[in-house]
Amino acid sequence: MGVHDAPAWLLPAFSRSVVGAGGTASAEEIRRTGEDLLDRWSRPERHFHNVKHLVDVLARVDELDEEAHEPDLVRLAAWYHGAVFDSAERKAYANKGGEDEAASARLAREQLTALGVPDARAQRVADLVSALVRHSPDRHDIDCAVLCDADLAMLAAEPQRYKAYLKDVRAEYAHLPLEDYVRARTRILRKLLARPSLFVSPLAQPWEEPARQNVSAELQRLEKELTRLEEAARDDPAPPSGGHGQGPQTPPGVGTPQPAHPR
Repeated sequence: MGVHDAPAWLLPAFSRSVVGAGGTASAEEIRRTGEDLLDRWSRPERHFHNVKHLVDVLARVDELDEEAHEPDLVRLAAWYHGAVFDSAERKAYANKGGEDEAASARLAREQLTALGVPDARAQRVADLVSALVRHSPDRHDIDCAVLCDADLAMLAAEPQRYKAYLKDVRAEYAHLPLEDYVRARTRILRKLLARPSLFVSPLAQPWEEPARQNVSAELQRLEKELTRLEEAARDDPAPPSGGHGQGPQTPPGVGTPQPAHPR
């Protein structure tokens, strides 16, 4: 899904959120900013962190918005949370993922201020985006909890959709050797399962069990895959010509991002 086949409601929804946040710019200026964001979300290297993911997060925010204190700000934070993205750096997946929350937060503050959103509200959106770095929201900050839960909601997807999600994220990091990727993902999943809860907001609690089932099943698969890769490396220390870990060699079901935040 790209900018040209994005749902027709998407740009008007962005405009409503900007106006709801206090934006005073013209409708055309707001629309141009929304189009810029869609262009960012539609870049070809984005196999998972794309417009479809943006739509999914916004839909999840809608499911939880009756808990939010300032839902328009949460929706704007959803628009900006992955606006700056680059998976090209080899250490990106293992260390921080392709989403650059700091740069995305700065973009949110700059663009929203330019659209006439009051400084304090633009800064609040930026702060919500920045909170996704660790995905450990303050339980007393319900807007932050709603955003974090909406962003992690894919973990609770039905199994076939979860497999598709893993495949898409692996495609974003196809340049990483398979063993490096599997090791990074394994660390992510262990950290997730060690949390007391994956979701914080009350309305998201039904997602907890299916998410833990998906994560646990994936961890078991990856641990087996890692054992196989380590045994293969011992048997044949020299990698085959062309390296390992390219897309065609990736086993089904292997995938997903960041130790700090697993989207």
